[in-house]
Amino acid sequence: MRCAWAGSDPLYVAYHDLEWGVPVHDDRLLFDFLILEGAQAGLSWSTILKKRENYRTAFDQFDPAAIARYDEAKVGALLNDPGIVRNRRKIEATIINARAFLEIQDKFGSFDAYAWQFVGGKPIQNAWKSLQEIPANTAESGAISKDLLQRGLKFVGTTICYAFMQAVGMVNDHTIDCFRYPQLSIK
Repeated sequence: MRCAWAGSDPLYVAYHDLEWGVPVHDDRLLFDFLILEGAQAGLSWSTILKKRENYRTAFDQFDPAAIARYDEAKVGALLNDPGIVRNRRKIEATIINARAFLEIQDKFGSFDAYAWQFVGGKPIQNAWKSLQEIPANTAESGAISKDLLQRGLKFVGTTICYAFMQAVGMVNDHTIDCFRYPQLSIK
């Protein structure tokens, strides 16, 4: 059995089974998830998941140093790319976030060290019986959101930050009847 949200779409099932909730400590992949969670704002995750490879191509494999150098011509090209969500605010936010991400790396040594400090360096282990129990945000996601916003990042509200935490395994929110729950549980 797997979490009910995974449904039967093969893309969703693969994402659930192989990625969602697995602890991530690679800065580029953390940046990837942070940007994609922000891109999802107001949309469904399936929309973003279907466009994820296009995003990676369009945004230089989510290399924050490359993205931080984007200019108005690159923004214009991205606005014309049908493979991504063509929203000027979200595209510009990605550039702003890349610059702030680099500053966080400089200050903390890595984004990994920065992000994981909010959960004491290890995943929070929840024990949800149903999807209805899972919160949209928590005190930890609120703290991350507040700090990221103070550092100038965009599209990093508390709900987006909680989705990020779930995706990168900072919290184990697989339901207890899901086969992934024990696999990702830290004793």
